Amino acid sequence: MKKLNVVAAIIQYGDETLCVQRGPAKFDYISKKYEFPGGKIELGETKESAIIREIKEELHLDIIDPQFFNTVHHQYPDFFITMHSFICPVENKDITLTEHTDQKWLKIDQLHMLDWAAADIPIVEKLQTEQI
Repeated sequence: MKKLNVVAAIIQYGDETLCVQRGPAKFDYISKKYEFPGGKIELGETKESAIIREIKEELHLDIIDPQFFNTVHHQYPDFFITMHSFICPVENKDITLTEHTDQKWLKIDQLHMLDWAAADIPIVEKLQTEQI
């Protein structure tokens, strides 16, 4: 079984958090689900440098000082994911979607309204519990 080690950015502008939607996928359990943007940690990269690189590639957005938030371990039907999330405050909402089909900027108490990828749900729950 494939094991993925990834990072995810909780991008916040003021009291809003960026949520991005995946496109159609081969597997229903990730197809069109919302997630926090990010991606795989490459060999030799730190988690922080990976999140900065991934967000620059995926959203054309510069992350300055990512702060570790939590780590989620989740078993999907065909792979296991370890996802390290980071709070990433930004100074503007100017993004370009390169890998996602939709974006929403929501307040923390609105996040539960979206259809999230299973591995992202513990992050949503912790954000809502701690009101970050």
